[in-house]
Amino acid sequence: MHYTALPFERAKEILTAPNRKPAVSAHYLVPEAAGDNDRFTIYELVPESRLAHHAGRSWWLGERLLNGTSIGIEIVNLGFPATDNRLPLENRQWYEYPAAQVAVVAELIADIAARHQIAPNRIVGHADIAPGRKTDPGPKFPWEALATQHNLGAWPDADTVKWYENRAPYADDVGALQAKLLAYGYDTPQTGQIDQATKNVIESFQMHFCAGHRYDGVPDAQTVAILDALLEKYLGWPRPSAPGTGAA
Repeated sequence: MHYTALPFERAKEILTAPNRKPAVSAHYLVPEAAGDNDRFTIYELVPESRLAHHAGRSWWLGERLLNGTSIGIEIVNLGFPATDNRLPLENRQWYEYPAAQVAVVAELIADIAARHQIAPNRIVGHADIAPGRKTDPGPKFPWEALATQHNLGAWPDADTVKWYENRAPYADDVGALQAKLLAYGYDTPQTGQIDQATKNVIESFQMHFCAGHRYDGVPDAQTVAILDALLEKYLGWPRPSAPGTGAA
């Protein structure tokens, strides 16, 4: 999932330009509004059977260079004002996604996921597969609504998050956090330190799953509880024994 960072016409021009270097393309382009007939037109720019140059340097669940094994959807959205480019992510003014546009994107994802049997935790954003290098689709993309209203993509169960927050809270174990992020899918160094690469990964994770809470790359109890809940739900990790109880 991407935002274009450009208006529709300019994005379409770039995504369809022949012999452009570096090559940039995507399988689908979704405009921000319906046309004159009040119907959305979804533009198929590259057949799904062909590679599109949308992921670039990327990594997810142990697989690199995802252009050849993924389907790219560009959503017309400017991301944030160009004047905010040097600001920390949490200080930028991010643009909203119109509800009608999100509904069309959801229909498109549902069709693709059903035909290709794509697991929920493999429906991801550009920031997830290229942390630090990319920020799209940004913290305003409604991942929670996509999961809870359309049954698409991954989202943690609230009760499970609360369990981890209350009974197995984050205890500043950076090594364990890095291992969990790597297991969930993120390209995470295993250094035992919050280095810049790890901070980038945490920011991307927080933009996806914690945007209403924080996305500054600083781990806290809620961030890690959400990660634990996702690992339990989608990767089958067992719930640990609560401290002092000997039982889950």
